Amino acid sequence: MSRVSVQNLNKDFKIYERPQDRLFEIIQRKQRHQLFHVLSDISFSVPDGKSLGIIGDNGAGKSTLLKLLVGTLQPTSGEITINGQVAALLELGAGFHPEFSGRKNIFLNAALLGVPDDNIAEMERDIIAFSELDYFIDRPVKTYSSGMYVRLAFSIATMVRPDILVIDEALSVGDMAFQKKCVQRMNEFREQQKTMVFCSHSMFHVQELCDIAIWLNKGKIQEIGDSDKVVGHYEDFCNNKKTYNSIREDIPAELRASQEISEGDASDDIQDCRINSIAVKSPDGNDITTIKPLSDVLLEMEVEVLVDNMEGHFGFAFMKSAEEPIASFLTTNADEIELGAFAKGDIVKVSLVVEKVAMRVGEFYVLGGLADKSGLLWYETKFSKLLAMEANKGVGPMIMKCDWQLDKKG
Repeated sequence: MSRVSVQNLNKDFKIYERPQDRLFEIIQRKQRHQLFHVLSDISFSVPDGKSLGIIGDNGAGKSTLLKLLVGTLQPTSGEITINGQVAALLELGAGFHPEFSGRKNIFLNAALLGVPDDNIAEMERDIIAFSELDYFIDRPVKTYSSGMYVRLAFSIATMVRPDILVIDEALSVGDMAFQKKCVQRMNEFREQQKTMVFCSHSMFHVQELCDIAIWLNKGKIQEIGDSDKVVGHYEDFCNNKKTYNSIREDIPAELRASQEISEGDASDDIQDCRINSIAVKSPDGNDITTIKPLSDVLLEMEVEVLVDNMEGHFGFAFMKSAEEPIASFLTTNADEIELGAFAKGDIVKVSLVVEKVAMRVGEFYVLGGLADKSGLLWYETKFSKLLAMEANKGVGPMIMKCDWQLDKKG
């Protein structure tokens, strides 16, 4: 059974040059607007228990599609079929009465979702605890920050246990500690075989949280299918159209001199661990700044554990720039690696041998990173010094190990 089904969906908006043109159009019965086609001929379905990711550039129609799915907008034409209770987390403040307190808005939103009053009272304590808004819960929500809005909205939307959960990038405004709780809740939601529709600019989250992905481009479906495949094609599209800045151009002069960069300044109270150092070495353990093509490289990272019972993932990546990864290596794909639990104060040395590096030419950095147990939230990243491939013959950015053979006959 499909929880969400969309057939030949279209959405147009009327664009007026001046506000008074709306009135003139009614009086004169003459068109004073231009039609802007936001979505054109959208069709898809989401099976029960599956998660759908929606990706695309800004202005592609992602948020409009989500609003149509939850009923806050009506389509110009086409059909939307929803089977089950829907809870949505859209733009900040949607569904909240600004003069009501957080507590009253819990009852208001839950009632709108069809939850009986007795059940709302039972869930109230859990909603407040998850949102961590105890001190502010009886204050008007108009005094809330954007992060507090999201805490309350996400807590309500997920605590009522809907059949379908719709989320529109809203988690990006939350702090890291709350984002971790949200990701855990979303994973629980998936384990319960509920349906989720998730719009995000984080391609990693879309790949990890969604089974299916839709790539919207200028209001039309560019591609739909397996999330890994669609995300890969979208990233390739973005990489081909962007002009990237090098890491050295993005950092202050004092850091540029040493070519060492540390990303992620989250305070220790929301970090599970911290990167003390990162090094790139030859297989015999010597630090290097140049690499021969098809040679082996040893990557090392020293990590300090900041909390007890820490479990997490480690990763490295080759980066052409601050925005352009070349290759990545994650312990999420290494079943043989012990990922904890570690104790506060432990120093962990993370080592990875990359065999026969295939880059033929150019400069790059090595990025080290730390993620939470789910592998979705990254606490900190740290860049190495600039590395360079030694000059060699050939064409193209890569060189691969190969064996030639010629057989002469006759």
